[in-house]
Amino acid sequence: MRWLTAIWRAGIALCIAALVGYGVYDLHAREDSPIPREWNALKRLYISDPVTPLTGYKLSAATRDPQICQAVLQDGGVQFRPMPDLEASPQCHIRGRVSLTGVGAAWIAPVETRCAIALRMAMWEQHALQSAATTHLGTDLTRIEHFSSYNCRAIRTGAGISNRMSTHATADAIDISGFQFADGRRITLKDNWSGPADAANFLKDARDSACRWFETTLGPDYNALHADHFHLQSRGWGTCR
Repeated sequence: MRWLTAIWRAGIALCIAALVGYGVYDLHAREDSPIPREWNALKRLYISDPVTPLTGYKLSAATRDPQICQAVLQDGGVQFRPMPDLEASPQCHIRGRVSLTGVGAAWIAPVETRCAIALRMAMWEQHALQSAATTHLGTDLTRIEHFSSYNCRAIRTGAGISNRMSTHATADAIDISGFQFADGRRITLKDNWSGPADAANFLKDARDSACRWFETTLGPDYNALHADHFHLQSRGWGTCR
């Protein structure tokens, strides 16, 4: 009869676990849930929410769904305009296409890109760039300069043109070249990466923080082809150089 007792106890344990699991789910799912939004795995991302261990999961979920992504941008006050998808060829396209002109307090020259890139830019500005500007420069960031996002081309390497397409071909990347600030200063990677300490420290902090918000970050420390910009991707394997 011991096996019957063991089965009975296991059944009771499973029932208790199921009840606890349902209770936890219900606590998260309720509209009036007492769990803070940033700690609730069933609530979508909000740009202004404090960063928690769930933020990366929520960001990934939002970037996979253009409708959710655009809703997050809208609620976050991002300056953007939804656009129809661009399908130039099987290798070159922009899906989840937006025209981005500003994130937070920083303006951006209009750039057509994927919503995923726009959202990662917004998170970077909100949770890293502004604080880096205050820490290293004692001022606010007002503009982010870029070269482009979408470009139907192959990867460029130190040995020449690759036979693989660049992530720019699908607007899964953006090249950031510099920054402007409320006190009138302009800092570029070309002129300031190895320049005065305050500017150089800001740029290195910007690079390090980009590694947290983008899946691939390449800059001057990677190779000469990136001496004047940060190459930031919304997909990759966590490369940070």
